[in-house]
Amino acid sequence: MLDPRVFRDAEAFAAARAALARRGASAEREALLERVRELAERRRVAIANAEQVKAELNAASAEVGRLKKHGGDAAAVQSRARELSSRAQVLDADAHSIEAAFDAALLELPNVPAADVAAGGPEANTVVREQGTPLETAWRKPHWELGARLGILDLERGAKLAGSGFPLYVGLGARLERALITYLLDLRTRENEYTEVSPPFVANRASLTGTGQLPRFEEDLYRTTDNLFLIPTAEVPVTNLHRDEILDGASLPRRYAAYTPCWRREAGAAGADTRGILRVHQFDKIELVWFTAPEASDAAHEALTRHAEAALQQLRIAYRVVKIAAGDMGFANHRQFDLEAWAPGVGKWLEVSSCSTYADFQARRMNIRFRRHPGAKPEFVHTLNGSALGLARTLIAILETNQQPDGTVRVPDVLVPLVGTEVIGPGA
Repeated sequence: MLDPRVFRDAEAFAAARAALARRGASAEREALLERVRELAERRRVAIANAEQVKAELNAASAEVGRLKKHGGDAAAVQSRARELSSRAQVLDADAHSIEAAFDAALLELPNVPAADVAAGGPEANTVVREQGTPLETAWRKPHWELGARLGILDLERGAKLAGSGFPLYVGLGARLERALITYLLDLRTRENEYTEVSPPFVANRASLTGTGQLPRFEEDLYRTTDNLFLIPTAEVPVTNLHRDEILDGASLPRRYAAYTPCWRREAGAAGADTRGILRVHQFDKIELVWFTAPEASDAAHEALTRHAEAALQQLRIAYRVVKIAAGDMGFANHRQFDLEAWAPGVGKWLEVSSCSTYADFQARRMNIRFRRHPGAKPEFVHTLNGSALGLARTLIAILETNQQPDGTVRVPDVLVPLVGTEVIGPGA
């Protein structure tokens, strides 16, 4: 969430409002900004009033003690003290109520974009760099045709089991998916020294509030009957590992890698890229999460993005890095780079990773801080995360890039030892 102090300083508030405006015009957000500022002022006044009455109560209590000590009549002052005590309780309750409303409204505001993030929507996104040559699409088949012909992707039975958007991988398709998970985890933990964690696949409300999915995006989440949520990304449990903790600054940066399945309803996405596994409700993903000191977060963002790119390079998939404009960024994002892999069978660039820095936005929601040295005042860390990679669309790119004219698919060299074959043919 935004620093609450922003709403107590006119200059800081104007700067935050201008930065948020780069996300695009929004009457709802403008109204929310004004409400948060109004609540901040009401909160300040309520706390001041409560403190003033408490000061008067303390003075009255002291006067009662003085009068009793010297044999004076304390009845009138005692009556005044009781009245002040009642008023203090009412004012305290009022201050707590306003503070709760302030905190709730603050959670609804998105993060401010970094100064170097362009204003505007998707049309303002820019390609930062490209790697590899996108293959032509003339004779190449889309992955759903390849998968059915090779017997490695059974969308009909997946839909029978759980509905559309829940793919079923079969035979070498399942082995290819498993090999990709193992390869991606090994790449990060061996080459870049990430600490591997295997988190729960469900999370509580506090965890999803901490990373920014709640309260605004509850409709996109799958929920259990006991008020837990199926995680939409490993970002949720892994970033919450250090919720309400103060870290040793000498231990930063901390870097974690985790594999999890992920679930998203993707409300409102019906009809968009629904063929094959372009858009699914359940998919596997390797997530990278960083905790850094504020001054190191920009360099960490570039390093994180390069780590995600390395996997695409070794898989020999053509890709590009796209810097996302403010109006197209995620709710909690401060800066965002998307990695888009070329899928020649469908003739599209597919997002396979989103590498983002959040500044202290998530850390404030989760109360994750660090000390630069023993005894130093705690500061909020900066959090970052990125997919390395999202498997469904990476599998699309692998299949469509490596298909051969005879209908077979060559397995990328780095995956051959794990898959156990160089070529996937019919009946796999």
